[in-house]
Amino acid sequence: MFEIAEYIGIIAFAMSGFLVATRNGLDLLGILISTFLTALGGGIIRDVIVDKTPYTFSHNAPALVVLLILCLLIFFDFHKKASIENRFAFIVSDSLGLVSFSITGALIALEHQLNLTGVLALAFITAVGGGIARDVIINEVPFVFKSGFYGTVALIIGLGMYLLEYFNAINFYTMLSLLCFGVVLRVVAYYNKWSIPLPQKRK
Repeated sequence: MFEIAEYIGIIAFAMSGFLVATRNGLDLLGILISTFLTALGGGIIRDVIVDKTPYTFSHNAPALVVLLILCLLIFFDFHKKASIENRFAFIVSDSLGLVSFSITGALIALEHQLNLTGVLALAFITAVGGGIARDVIINEVPFVFKSGFYGTVALIIGLGMYLLEYFNAINFYTMLSLLCFGVVLRVVAYYNKWSIPLPQKRK
Protein backbone atom coordinates (compact mmCIF):
# COMPACT_ATOMS: atom_id res chain seq x y z
CA MET A 1 0.00 0.00 0.00
CA PHE A 2 2.93 2.32 0.74
CA GLU A 3 4.37 1.84 -2.76
CA ILE A 4 0.98 2.30 -4.44
CA ALA A 5 0.42 5.59 -2.60
CA GLU A 6 4.03 6.66 -3.22
CA TYR A 7 3.84 6.20 -6.98
CA ILE A 8 0.43 7.84 -7.26
CA GLY A 9 1.94 10.87 -5.52
CA ILE A 10 5.08 10.84 -7.69
CA ILE A 11 3.10 10.78 -10.95
CA ALA A 12 0.67 13.50 -9.88
CA PHE A 13 3.34 15.83 -8.50
CA ALA A 14 5.66 15.30 -11.47
CA MET A 15 2.86 16.78 -13.60
CA SER A 16 2.43 19.64 -11.16
CA GLY A 17 6.15 20.45 -11.11
CA PHE A 18 6.32 20.40 -14.90
CA LEU A 19 3.36 22.73 -15.34
CA VAL A 20 4.60 25.22 -12.73
CA ALA A 21 8.03 25.28 -14.40
CA THR A 22 6.66 25.87 -17.90
CA ARG A 23 4.26 28.53 -16.61
CA ASN A 24 7.27 30.39 -15.21
CA GLY A 25 9.21 30.11 -18.47
CA LEU A 26 12.05 27.90 -17.17
CA ASP A 27 14.45 26.24 -19.59
CA LEU A 28 14.82 22.46 -19.91
CA LEU A 29 17.19 22.20 -16.93
CA GLY A 30 14.82 24.28 -14.82
CA ILE A 31 11.88 22.11 -15.87
CA LEU A 32 13.85 18.98 -15.00
CA ILE A 33 14.78 20.28 -11.54
CA SER A 34 11.26 21.54 -10.82
CA THR A 35 9.67 18.25 -11.89
CA PHE A 36 12.05 16.08 -9.86
CA LEU A 37 11.96 18.35 -6.82
CA THR A 38 8.17 18.50 -6.71
CA ALA A 39 7.73 14.75 -7.22
CA LEU A 40 10.53 13.47 -4.98
CA GLY A 41 11.53 16.29 -2.63
CA GLY A 42 8.93 15.70 0.07
CA GLY A 43 9.70 11.99 0.30
CA ILE A 44 13.44 12.65 0.54
CA ILE A 45 12.93 15.15 3.39
CA ARG A 46 10.60 12.68 5.14
CA ASP A 47 13.09 9.83 5.02
CA VAL A 48 16.02 12.00 6.13
CA ILE A 49 14.03 13.14 9.19
CA VAL A 50 13.56 9.53 10.35
CA ASP A 51 17.22 8.72 9.58
CA LYS A 52 16.36 6.39 6.73
CA THR A 53 17.95 6.11 3.29
CA PRO A 54 15.50 7.98 1.02
CA TYR A 55 13.25 5.65 -0.94
CA THR A 56 14.25 7.48 -4.11
CA PHE A 57 17.93 6.71 -3.47
CA SER A 58 17.40 2.98 -2.90
CA HIS A 59 14.92 2.31 -5.73
CA ASN A 60 15.37 3.24 -9.39
CA ALA A 61 11.69 3.25 -10.25
CA PRO A 62 10.78 6.70 -8.80
CA ALA A 63 13.30 8.57 -10.97
CA LEU A 64 12.36 6.52 -14.03
CA VAL A 65 8.67 7.27 -13.48
CA VAL A 66 9.40 11.00 -13.25
CA LEU A 67 11.48 10.88 -16.45
CA LEU A 68 8.71 9.00 -18.24
CA ILE A 69 6.06 11.50 -17.15
CA LEU A 70 8.33 14.39 -18.16
CA CYS A 71 8.92 12.92 -21.62
CA LEU A 72 5.21 12.24 -22.15
CA LEU A 73 4.24 15.76 -21.12
CA ILE A 74 6.79 17.27 -23.52
CA PHE A 75 5.85 14.88 -26.34
CA PHE A 76 2.15 15.74 -26.08
CA ASP A 77 2.94 19.48 -25.83
CA PHE A 78 1.31 19.95 -22.44
CA HIS A 79 3.56 22.99 -21.91
CA LYS A 80 1.73 24.71 -24.78
CA LYS A 81 -1.76 24.12 -23.44
CA ALA A 82 -3.39 27.07 -21.66
CA SER A 83 -4.82 27.01 -18.15
CA ILE A 84 -4.50 23.24 -17.71
CA GLU A 85 -3.80 23.77 -14.00
CA ASN A 86 -7.40 24.89 -13.52
CA ARG A 87 -8.98 21.91 -15.27
CA PHE A 88 -10.85 19.25 -13.34
CA ALA A 89 -8.55 16.40 -14.38
CA PHE A 90 -5.48 18.25 -13.12
CA ILE A 91 -7.14 19.27 -9.85
CA VAL A 92 -8.07 15.64 -9.18
CA SER A 93 -4.59 14.34 -10.03
CA ASP A 94 -2.95 16.99 -7.86
CA SER A 95 -5.33 16.09 -5.04
CA LEU A 96 -4.40 12.42 -5.47
CA GLY A 97 -0.74 13.37 -5.12
CA LEU A 98 -1.40 15.47 -2.03
CA VAL A 99 -3.41 12.77 -0.25
CA SER A 100 -1.19 9.88 -1.36
CA PHE A 101 1.95 11.57 -0.06
CA SER A 102 0.16 12.48 3.17
CA ILE A 103 -0.60 8.79 3.66
CA THR A 104 2.97 7.67 2.95
CA GLY A 105 4.34 10.29 5.34
CA ALA A 106 1.99 9.12 8.07
CA LEU A 107 2.85 5.48 7.40
CA ILE A 108 6.57 6.13 7.80
CA ALA A 109 5.90 8.07 11.02
CA LEU A 110 3.78 5.24 12.42
CA GLU A 111 6.38 2.68 11.38
CA HIS A 112 8.93 4.60 13.46
CA GLN A 113 6.45 4.85 16.35
CA LEU A 114 6.25 8.64 16.35
CA ASN A 115 3.56 10.43 18.32
CA LEU A 116 0.69 12.49 16.90
CA THR A 117 2.92 15.51 16.34
CA GLY A 118 5.39 13.39 14.39
CA VAL A 119 2.66 11.80 12.28
CA LEU A 120 1.16 15.18 11.39
CA ALA A 121 4.57 16.68 10.65
CA LEU A 122 5.67 13.86 8.33
CA ALA A 123 2.30 13.74 6.57
CA PHE A 124 2.53 17.49 5.95
CA ILE A 125 6.20 17.55 4.93
CA THR A 126 5.86 14.61 2.55
CA ALA A 127 2.83 16.16 0.88
CA VAL A 128 4.03 19.75 0.49
CA GLY A 129 7.80 19.71 1.10
CA GLY A 130 8.72 19.25 -2.55
CA GLY A 131 6.32 21.97 -3.67
CA ILE A 132 7.68 24.42 -1.09
CA ALA A 133 11.27 23.75 -2.22
CA ARG A 134 10.23 24.20 -5.86
CA ASP A 135 8.49 27.51 -5.23
CA VAL A 136 11.43 28.83 -3.20
CA ILE A 137 13.95 28.18 -5.99
CA ILE A 138 11.76 29.95 -8.55
CA ASN A 139 11.29 32.87 -6.14
CA GLU A 140 7.56 32.45 -5.46
CA VAL A 141 5.64 32.45 -2.21
CA PRO A 142 5.02 28.71 -1.67
CA PHE A 143 1.59 27.69 -2.96
CA VAL A 144 0.69 25.95 0.30
CA PHE A 145 0.96 29.29 2.14
CA LYS A 146 -1.46 30.98 -0.27
CA SER A 147 -4.07 28.23 -0.64
CA GLY A 148 -5.62 27.99 2.79
CA PHE A 149 -7.00 24.46 2.63
CA TYR A 150 -4.21 22.68 0.72
CA GLY A 151 -1.90 21.94 3.62
CA THR A 152 -4.89 21.48 5.92
CA VAL A 153 -5.96 18.43 3.91
CA ALA A 154 -2.54 16.87 4.53
CA LEU A 155 -2.94 17.41 8.28
CA ILE A 156 -6.46 15.94 8.25
CA ILE A 157 -5.20 12.83 6.45
CA GLY A 158 -2.32 12.54 8.92
CA LEU A 159 -4.79 12.72 11.79
CA GLY A 160 -6.97 10.10 10.10
CA MET A 161 -4.01 7.73 9.77
CA TYR A 162 -3.09 8.25 13.41
CA LEU A 163 -6.65 7.41 14.52
CA LEU A 164 -6.74 4.31 12.31
CA GLU A 165 -3.51 3.11 13.91
CA TYR A 166 -4.81 3.95 17.40
CA PHE A 167 -7.86 1.77 16.85
CA ASN A 168 -5.77 -0.90 15.08
CA ALA A 169 -7.84 -0.42 11.93
CA ILE A 170 -5.21 0.18 9.24
CA ASN A 171 -5.85 -2.05 6.25
CA PHE A 172 -6.25 -1.71 2.49
CA TYR A 173 -9.94 -0.78 2.66
CA THR A 174 -9.68 1.83 5.41
CA MET A 175 -6.72 3.47 3.69
CA LEU A 176 -8.50 3.45 0.34
CA SER A 177 -11.53 5.05 2.02
CA LEU A 178 -9.28 7.71 3.58
CA LEU A 179 -7.66 8.33 0.18
CA CYS A 180 -11.05 8.83 -1.49
CA PHE A 181 -12.24 11.06 1.36
CA GLY A 182 -9.13 13.22 1.12
CA VAL A 183 -9.39 13.65 -2.66
CA VAL A 184 -13.08 14.58 -2.47
CA LEU A 185 -12.37 17.00 0.39
CA ARG A 186 -9.59 18.73 -1.56
CA VAL A 187 -11.66 19.00 -4.76
CA VAL A 188 -14.69 20.36 -2.88
CA ALA A 189 -12.46 22.82 -1.00
CA TYR A 190 -10.88 23.98 -4.27
CA TYR A 191 -14.13 24.65 -6.09
CA ASN A 192 -15.78 26.23 -3.04
CA LYS A 193 -12.65 28.32 -2.37
CA TRP A 194 -12.41 27.21 1.25
CA SER A 195 -9.61 28.84 3.20
CA ILE A 196 -8.33 29.23 6.73
CA PRO A 197 -9.59 32.53 8.21
CA LEU A 198 -6.97 35.24 8.40
CA PRO A 199 -6.26 36.78 11.81
CA GLN A 200 -8.15 40.02 12.24
CA LYS A 201 -6.12 43.18 12.71
CA ARG A 202 -6.98 45.31 15.70
CA LYS A 203 -8.08 48.82 14.93
